[in-house]
Amino acid sequence: MIDIEITTDLAEKILLKKRELNAVILAHYYQESEIQDIADFVGDSLELAKKAKETDADVIVFAGVHFMAETAKILNPNKLVLLPDLEAGCSLAEGCPADKFEEFRKQHPDHLAITYINCTAEVKALSDIICTSSSAEKIINQIPKDRPILFSPDKNLGKYLIKKTGRDMLLWESSCIVHEHFSEEKIIKLLTDNPGAKLIAHPECTDTLLMWANYIGSTSRLLKFISEDDSNSYIVATEVGIIHQMKKAEPGKNFIPAPPEEESCSCNECPYMKLNTMEKLYLCMENKFPEIILDSIIAQKALIPINRMLEMS
Repeated sequence: MIDIEITTDLAEKILLKKRELNAVILAHYYQESEIQDIADFVGDSLELAKKAKETDADVIVFAGVHFMAETAKILNPNKLVLLPDLEAGCSLAEGCPADKFEEFRKQHPDHLAITYINCTAEVKALSDIICTSSSAEKIINQIPKDRPILFSPDKNLGKYLIKKTGRDMLLWESSCIVHEHFSEEKIIKLLTDNPGAKLIAHPECTDTLLMWANYIGSTSRLLKFISEDDSNSYIVATEVGIIHQMKKAEPGKNFIPAPPEEESCSCNECPYMKLNTMEKLYLCMENKFPEIILDSIIAQKALIPINRMLEMS
């Protein structure tokens, strides 16, 4: 057994192992703060996909969820891609199985399939264009207005984009377990109790909650907004991991996590993202496992709509 202490020694071991492997550590904003702090790059899905494509490292260690690591592998088929915990999945990806999505496409053969990046490699391979929450509007606006669109799998993001673009898209019925469960009633009370506070929200939230938002954007855009805005207090309606970066960017401002509906749950934390730990991060580098392995045919097919996203965004 490897003796792992939860001290700065663990961070030092990770950094040493990273040098030995010529590895790069990519972390999503929703990871635990200590993982964000040790990562070479922290970002949202689009930023991480770009960084994965650009890196010259031999090994990519992806502190995120499974579909993100798959995307890195699709973009880097000859590199070793590691994910600290293979069980770090995504409710959106799980809610859109490839066989059902294929049926959906066959039922609407004239539609262009624009698919949110929160999906499996198999679903990506069945799609025409992949998008992220930060690139979706720009991509949709480039599609001819007479071309019908299937948008999958996030119905809340899809509804938001219909309002933003004016496109009447056909939506897959799935949602994010974190963004679906914020309490509108509690958020309204927070706004009442904190005069001057602004509600900032991710577009995966329900449309009833987004109606109250002062600003709506992807994780990276929310982070940019709080640095450019002149308010001092924000209610943050997305996964709480982003608040770590917000506090680092604007230490003098106040950030209040949007509360979930149930008092007894930590529903504003993504249980999948939080499966990754510093210990697992070290062990996956030490053992070069768990490794992301994809069928080469599926990976090649999935690369096409991912590259279209990178070109169009």
